[in-house]
Amino acid sequence: MKILIVDDERDVEDLFRQKLRKEIRSGALELEFAFSGKQALEILASDNPPKFVYVFSDINMPGMSGLEMLDIIKTRFPQIQVSMISAYGDEANYKKAMDSGAKEFYTKPVNFENLKLEIAEIARSIS
Repeated sequence: MKILIVDDERDVEDLFRQKLRKEIRSGALELEFAFSGKQALEILASDNPPKFVYVFSDINMPGMSGLEMLDIIKTRFPQIQVSMISAYGDEANYKKAMDSGAKEFYTKPVNFENLKLEIAEIARSIS
């Protein structure tokens, strides 16, 4: 299962690779990283249909916000599941994300046990 992680903070890549290393090593997960909403959309559009089934994105990024990107993904690639993360668990961001079709809304720091359960649920639904 291929997942796209979108966050403007580059150290997030090391964190996700460490926390999901067992799943990556076993071949259950393949991670790709984008460091902006624009880059994420370019990656998703590079294959038709996209090879990703899940996008996990930060909300607060320079340029295009994660919420703007979510709207575009749900319009262009409605089959892709998207979850959002924010350092701020405010109600407005939560409501906008869920109303725009987000699967889940996480606050930082990421609860990786919950994320692993969500990934497993998505994997079951596509197999």
